[in-house]
Amino acid sequence: MTPLDDCKVSPAFLELVASQGMEALPEVIRLVVNAAMRAERDRHVGADPYERTGERTGHANGYKPKTLKTRVGAVTFAVPQVREGGFYPQSLEKGLRSERALKLAFAEMVIQGVSTRNVAPIIEQLCGFEVSAGTVSRAMAELDPMLLAWRTRPLGEYRYVYLDARYERCRVAGAVRDVAVLIAMGVDRRGRREVLGVSVSLSEAEVHWREFLLGLKERGLGGIRLLISDDHAGLKAARLAVFGGVPWQRCQFHLQQNAQKYVPKVGMKPEVVRDLRTIFNAPDRAEAEAFLQKAVAKYAITAPKLSEWMEANAPEGLTVFGFPDGHRRKLRTNNPIERPINQEILRRTKVVRIFPNEASCLRLVSALVMEISEEWQTGKVYLTFDGEE
Repeated sequence: MTPLDDCKVSPAFLELVASQGMEALPEVIRLVVNAAMRAERDRHVGADPYERTGERTGHANGYKPKTLKTRVGAVTFAVPQVREGGFYPQSLEKGLRSERALKLAFAEMVIQGVSTRNVAPIIEQLCGFEVSAGTVSRAMAELDPMLLAWRTRPLGEYRYVYLDARYERCRVAGAVRDVAVLIAMGVDRRGRREVLGVSVSLSEAEVHWREFLLGLKERGLGGIRLLISDDHAGLKAARLAVFGGVPWQRCQFHLQQNAQKYVPKVGMKPEVVRDLRTIFNAPDRAEAEAFLQKAVAKYAITAPKLSEWMEANAPEGLTVFGFPDGHRRKLRTNNPIERPINQEILRRTKVVRIFPNEASCLRLVSALVMEISEEWQTGKVYLTFDGEE
């Protein structure tokens, strides 16, 4: 985090906040976003305002006002224009998709009678539009094609692919059900992360996973060197059917959790965790297998079911030893999906609690992961592939 002393804020800006306090938030947001949009345009045209340079690729062409309903009220921004066209500032667009999707989820609740009449005025204030079937349909018509295009976009080669699922509560045929949200994340040849796809359905059964994985493959997903996931039966069957020849790394975190079911005494659990960590943290596969055999022999008498389970299952968590040392820590678990993606989805979906339908859930999750993926594509490189094209 940048130290406060290093932040450069103009005196006029500080005076605005000091004199108006929280009431200045709309103006603060307007000033900051406008400045960010101008900086984006300068980068796009390849020149600062009034700068003469042969490197210029475009020309500024004034501004157009655009008013958006935000949580702090209506704010009118000055959107920079480019004479040649083809430019729209991401500073204004980022965050709006997931915000629209969240508002639509609330609005659909009102329409379907999930929320009470007393809640409707609050929802209308949050949404920035009157809650009616017509306005919600129009809002969906603006957002859904964009999200569908992103979910069905062509893919390419990805070295590593992570697969995971989480559950959300939805109303389906008049009843509240748990629906499975399937997520795929990839690391491309440049070492950058990207969310490859997302799907929502009633279960995490093989048919849902198989359809999801086949969809990724039909969109061009290939070049996979390693798949990382847990051992869910439906996912395992679908993975073998669609990507049967691709090496698989079973999530080591889930392996440690699965092992607890075979520990006969509570007091033994910390010891079992330590032994598994010793196996997974070994310097190479040969030592990992040696530690595993010791653990299997150690528990053969005191915990025979655990011993049998470890011998049959723990090797599935050792595939990662066949990959570069610098990659292993980021390949041995599903944490790359769990932390940045699932936690962010939970932060937003817990506000909704129960989605009015599956489409509403898919809309919000798609908008969220789309924004996360875009941040990754312009952020730091996740892994490096030395000497590779």
